[in-house]
Amino acid sequence: MKYSGWPDPGELVVGKIDEIEDFGVFVDLEEYEDKRGLIHISEVASGWIKNVRDHVREGQIAVCKVLDVDESHEQIDLSLKDVNDHQRSEKIQQWKNEQKADNWMDLAVGEEIDDEDYTAIANELIGVHGSLYDGFKQSAIHGEEALSDTNLSDDEIDAIVETARENVSVPYVNVTGYVDLENPSPSGVDGIREALEAAEGNGDIPDEVDLEVSYVGAPEYRIKVKAPNYKTAEAQLEESARRAVVAIEGHDGDGEFHRERRTDDE
Repeated sequence: MKYSGWPDPGELVVGKIDEIEDFGVFVDLEEYEDKRGLIHISEVASGWIKNVRDHVREGQIAVCKVLDVDESHEQIDLSLKDVNDHQRSEKIQQWKNEQKADNWMDLAVGEEIDDEDYTAIANELIGVHGSLYDGFKQSAIHGEEALSDTNLSDDEIDAIVETARENVSVPYVNVTGYVDLENPSPSGVDGIREALEAAEGNGDIPDEVDLEVSYVGAPEYRIKVKAPNYKTAEAQLEESARRAVVAIEGHDGDGEFHRERRTDDE
């Protein structure tokens, strides 16, 4: 998606070097529609420059800092030397992410959609999450909830969430805990089984969370949680154990949550 407006002074932009002259370099801005900037020779590199072509080449993708914007004269002044290696790497990655998100948009809404509708949907994601990529990333992690503050239709939200979950790779963390369940009451094994079903959430675990309960050795059961972040993972782990303890106590049994596996002599 290319922006129709103008970049702001101080902004980092990605451009393709289009033309090299003795006085400087012309750059086509990759993120803005029909926008072209100029890197004066003094902004190409630090120190004295004998030949501009020793520093840049046609077709090169470059990250530049916007020095000044004159909309009335359609002039954008850029600097190459004011961008450090970290900024360059970070901006290139951001740009590549947005290109991925553009492709995901085509998958979600269809390539036949007109530009106006495409832009309207994209702007909803950008308005809430700051970028198209982050809109898809949050949709992959949190599902429909990530788009609840947008004005998108239910069908549009469903399509974006489905596409996000099929295409976006999100980081996950894993946490593990243990719960001891004992039930000397007449309900016996049935009470234990009910407590384990409660620990597993009875089908109510959030889509972005994987939760698994497994037998370790009487009376101990392992709870493993995979989630997008530690806060969510820890909360789901503790809630799983709490459900199990409440359920077993409802059968006059005993339940206890602990983080480390018990040893045989404990």
